[in-house]
Amino acid sequence: MARPLRFRYSPARWSEQRVRQEILGPLRSNIGARAVAPRFDIGADWETHRFEMQNGDLALFARNGEEAYWMGNTETPSALWKTDKFGWQEIPYHVARWSQRELLATLHETDPWLEDYPYLSWFFLPVFMSKDGRESTRAFFREHGAGFPDAGRRETTRFFEEFLKTGVLDEYRSVMAGKLGTSDHVDRVRMSAAMGEFIAAKILTDAGYEVTPEIEVTTGHSLDYRAEDEETNRLVEVTRPQPPANRVAAGPVAAVRDTAETKTDGQLAEHGGGAVLFVDCSSFRDDAWAAVRGERPDLRHRPAVVYRARPDGYVEGYRKGSVPLEFGDAIEFVD
Repeated sequence: MARPLRFRYSPARWSEQRVRQEILGPLRSNIGARAVAPRFDIGADWETHRFEMQNGDLALFARNGEEAYWMGNTETPSALWKTDKFGWQEIPYHVARWSQRELLATLHETDPWLEDYPYLSWFFLPVFMSKDGRESTRAFFREHGAGFPDAGRRETTRFFEEFLKTGVLDEYRSVMAGKLGTSDHVDRVRMSAAMGEFIAAKILTDAGYEVTPEIEVTTGHSLDYRAEDEETNRLVEVTRPQPPANRVAAGPVAAVRDTAETKTDGQLAEHGGGAVLFVDCSSFRDDAWAAVRGERPDLRHRPAVVYRARPDGYVEGYRKGSVPLEFGDAIEFVD
């Protein structure tokens, strides 16, 4: 499975002739590539190339006489096989901005409905245009409500668009976008679990905390977030039970207990305590959540917060143990 889109760096001089011989030629022979005019100007001292393949793949190449950058959701020409890879924030601004404009235009041409969600399009661009995951990741938002049940794609996508517009995760775009994955099929359970981390970040942000993802702890594990304000510094781990219809356990209450127990026996047990466990039931339909809300099942790990978010922004939940976080209006508690 290919990773989210990154850039290959060539610290060499590339002429027009070399580009045709070592990039266009092999791609044309192997997968029917053709060179087309780039849609946008790059600015500065760069020459740009856009290659489109018969199978729908796309590749971009920028060179300035001293170095070059390649990005593509297609096979890599052998002349670039041993080059180093870099992220979007690690390359020259003009190259990153031009590549982004080229890819976004193509994305919105293929899936016009995403044009109404520019920030989400930008944030998830590395997976929306990836080699293996470009169909599945878009379909997850388009056809599966981004993991929300009983909701249309417009309202669910708007939920994440409005949160991502805050910019609180911009610095961590590469890591967080990659959580959606680049599988060639829609794995709704895994993708929904990934979006559960975004919901948790929204709740913490709405509650007034600054969030930092992927916090390494002494056990060698990483916990999902650090939540901080002037008085608080807490680690948060997120888990998302599968909807009862998708799992062996009988009923939603068992789903919550079993999922929390798995997390407690794993990362949280090795961490040694202190982290707040978030149990995100946003994949549950109304009746399943009503059963959990009514019984408020206990969990082996404390402190914990069990909640369900809806795409209109309403979050309802309950707490177990002494939770060292204040949520204000971010969650309406029923305990």
